[in-house]
Amino acid sequence: MAPAYLATIPALRRAVRWAPAALFSSGIVAGDKPVLVRDFVRSALYDPNHGYFSKRSGPVGVLDSAIRFHKFDGRTAYMKHLDKLYKMHDIAWFTPVELFKPWYAYAIAASILRTANLSVPLKIYEIGGGSGTCAKCILDYMMLNAPPKVYNNMKYISVEISSSLAEKQLETVGEVQSHLSKFTVEHRDATDIAGWGCKDPQPCWVLMLEVLDNLPHDLVYSPDQVSPWMEVWIEKVNGSSQVCEVYRPLQDPLVSRCSEIVSLNEENPSLREKLSFAAKGLISKVFPKPRRAWLPTGCLKLLDTLHQALPSMSLIASDFSYLPDVSIPGDRAPLVSSKKDGKTLDHPNYLDAQGDADIFFPTNFWLLERIDHHCSGFSKDQMNRGAFKPVKSRRTIILDSAAFMEEFGMPLKTKTKDGYNPLLDDFRNTKFYLSVPTHNKK
Repeated sequence: MAPAYLATIPALRRAVRWAPAALFSSGIVAGDKPVLVRDFVRSALYDPNHGYFSKRSGPVGVLDSAIRFHKFDGRTAYMKHLDKLYKMHDIAWFTPVELFKPWYAYAIAASILRTANLSVPLKIYEIGGGSGTCAKCILDYMMLNAPPKVYNNMKYISVEISSSLAEKQLETVGEVQSHLSKFTVEHRDATDIAGWGCKDPQPCWVLMLEVLDNLPHDLVYSPDQVSPWMEVWIEKVNGSSQVCEVYRPLQDPLVSRCSEIVSLNEENPSLREKLSFAAKGLISKVFPKPRRAWLPTGCLKLLDTLHQALPSMSLIASDFSYLPDVSIPGDRAPLVSSKKDGKTLDHPNYLDAQGDADIFFPTNFWLLERIDHHCSGFSKDQMNRGAFKPVKSRRTIILDSAAFMEEFGMPLKTKTKDGYNPLLDDFRNTKFYLSVPTHNKK
């Protein structure tokens, strides 16, 4: 178990400070038809009536003022202050962009300004903009630091699935009157290609800060080390409110495609892999061990949509690279947490996420890079072993959050008196992913 104080550090795990009391078992799996795990997760998080994020904006905290880190003696004083803030605001968590405002968002704005093509109007899309703090701080930075024409002509579009958060974003950004003419909120699902309208070939930026961890995932299962993977579906037990898993051969196109990208069933195995597979076959007969793997199908669908709608986009994503104390089985398994009797409760089963719990996943950034390249036009032939060297349409880099902040930010602004810096020291399980288009043609 991690030390108790880690529960208050959002970068290491989300400290769930509030959850509705009701358990919406009957609403998560509607009707008698089974649903894929990704549909179960989507409903638990985003259903407009009982989803964790859709009920209210409460899970996302907003600080009344920026934290003055230089006034704290060190880590102990900062942690006491953070615990006090959570109790005072009665919310689920503070995002890094909120805890370290304006410096966190300023670093992102600086990275954009350093590499953007300023010969065209700057356009920024933010997927899942939370309380609007990132948008406001980036607009602030552009107003203060960019050439006047950049700020005057820029557009900042927030694509937000939660109606309550969409309203909050307008309120936050509206604190500076001049920002409102540049800022719009589109209340819709970013994965729905229809919502994007016509393809926009112009350069733009897409921000996804702690979005990937809450995207729906699918689950595949195998009873032993060599049997084929099967899709996991959720269905009600004899018409009751209780649900259970059922297993089917891979048939869903999105699950099958994601399985190929993840290489669950690697094609053209080498001799060593064939020998290893044969050994596993013998072992599985004597010691059969079930396997589970979580597939980021929501990420695949979102990047598919973004590359279709915005083919010249530059992408900045930040998220958890791992999560501690995960008891739910399977590769890339999530944490499911709720609050009960004033205490944070981690659930051992993802089926407990029924509208009253946050469910969030770690991001495999190497896999994210593969999905990004795939969705941008990487052909399957180019990715096969022995094929010609692929011509990538994206240039990508993965940075630890500390490295990103040291490169683009002002880390001295989040430093305490004794040198402790929570932005650099407490966010070791988060990374940044940057992806920009090349001039290579498909």
